[in-house]
Amino acid sequence: MAQFFEIHPDNPQGRLIQQAVAIIDRGGVVIYPTDSSYALGCHIGDKAAMERIQRIRRTDKNHHFTLVCSDLSEIGTYAKVSNTDYRLMRNLTPGPYTFLLPATSVVPRRLMNPKRKTIGVRVPDNNIVRALLDQLGQPIMSSTLIPPGASLPLDDVVEIRERYEHDVDLVIDGGFCGTEPTTVISLIDGYPEILRHGKGDVAFLEQ
Repeated sequence: MAQFFEIHPDNPQGRLIQQAVAIIDRGGVVIYPTDSSYALGCHIGDKAAMERIQRIRRTDKNHHFTLVCSDLSEIGTYAKVSNTDYRLMRNLTPGPYTFLLPATSVVPRRLMNPKRKTIGVRVPDNNIVRALLDQLGQPIMSSTLIPPGASLPLDDVVEIRERYEHDVDLVIDGGFCGTEPTTVISLIDGYPEILRHGKGDVAFLEQ
């Protein structure tokens, strides 16, 4: 049975943040709010937790996981970022954008796209996520909470709790955070390519 924490979206309670991070460190899978929707998350180095998320989402080995990072400097540890990429990302972070970039050798191979050796990274604009990342000291391996066969993430925390309380270790109620997934921008080929239109505005890239 999953634990359930109500964490204030503007002023996250430090005690609950510490307990949530301890669950992640022990190999737990958590459901937590971001600036676009609720997501599944776990420790970057925990293969068993990653496989649990794959079973919950019913994804295959080609599914792109995202590393949710605290800032651009942390992204630079896990992804190869050119100066041009950095300027673009600096203008869009924190925010509801996921960037696909070539992965560095620090990233476990199981998290990369098997063919292109890429990784998704993002910096959400959400106080709960920021507090979790500050306490954890490394990215959260993440996947949007979209049920199998659905096109949009779940947003009702009561429904989320009832549906997943036997599949995860913690559900964090951070209030309503939306149902629109992030905008995905590929920076793999040296220029920005929009792979998915989501919450983030991309009008400036389409002019």
